[in-house]
Amino acid sequence: MSWVESLSPVRAATGASRVRRAYEMLMKRLGAKQRSSRAPIDFGRHSGDYAAQRPGFPDSFYARLERFRPLVGARVLDIGTGPGIMALPLAERGAHVIGTDISANQIAAAQALASERGLSDRCRFEVSPAEQSRFADARFDLITSGQSWHWFDHDRALAECTRLLAPGGLLVIAHYSYLPQHSQLVRDSEALVKKHNPNWKLGGFNGLFPWLVDRVAHDSLKLCEQFVYDHDRRMTHEGWRGRMRTCNGVGSGGMDEATVERFDRELAELLLAEHPEPLEVPHRVHAVIVRKVGSSQPDREPPPAP
Repeated sequence: MSWVESLSPVRAATGASRVRRAYEMLMKRLGAKQRSSRAPIDFGRHSGDYAAQRPGFPDSFYARLERFRPLVGARVLDIGTGPGIMALPLAERGAHVIGTDISANQIAAAQALASERGLSDRCRFEVSPAEQSRFADARFDLITSGQSWHWFDHDRALAECTRLLAPGGLLVIAHYSYLPQHSQLVRDSEALVKKHNPNWKLGGFNGLFPWLVDRVAHDSLKLCEQFVYDHDRRMTHEGWRGRMRTCNGVGSGGMDEATVERFDRELAELLLAEHPEPLEVPHRVHAVIVRKVGSSQPDREPPPAP
């Protein structure tokens, strides 16, 4: 069963409590499926590919964020930062950012990219889980989670974000997903993943998280907006191969290194034979933005140094 099919109980639920129960059942099933894979999920296994080839959010996404608060001078915490895929663009737009991740390899890659781009003074990184941090209460104007929230312990992560946000601060949970429903390239690539990793169950995803609003909006965090739009990303063969090596069913989990190499060779052959450059890969942006109750904010100063 695909991820899309496994979401059907959530789509069918109409009340908030039914959505919550269906979502919890879904996460239990996904956790069991992940545990049955041949290797655990670890995005740090291919941090080089992740840093160089994993597509970040388009410029239009950051323009939408600017409608809710100016990014210049904002104190930002980016949780599950990976190699800084969201943290670095935020710093480029004038925010003061700390990125955290549980993977030391991802943090090392993020630090290298920040130095390379001249952003080390505005963007710092440290190894830390999303569910527990060292920072003081009400320390951040904006907390972001890009393509990572579904890997957290949601109740604990949400409680921590609520603690860390200043009154009036924003929590932005966003995803940027390729779309097999609209691309033969993606369908062919996912079929190749299944060939080499038959236990992989997360293909076929449509980039939507119907349970997310009811899961994160509560008395202390009020919904500002949920938005979804599609975006075509132009990619090279090399870029798509690197993107697929970071897939949770390939290099980040499910395949050992020898299998990853075989998969990559076959993908390269497939691309040369059937999918000429440049590739146009359809993606979907999905974001939920909630605001912490209250309007007063402390003076905006950069986040504390690690």
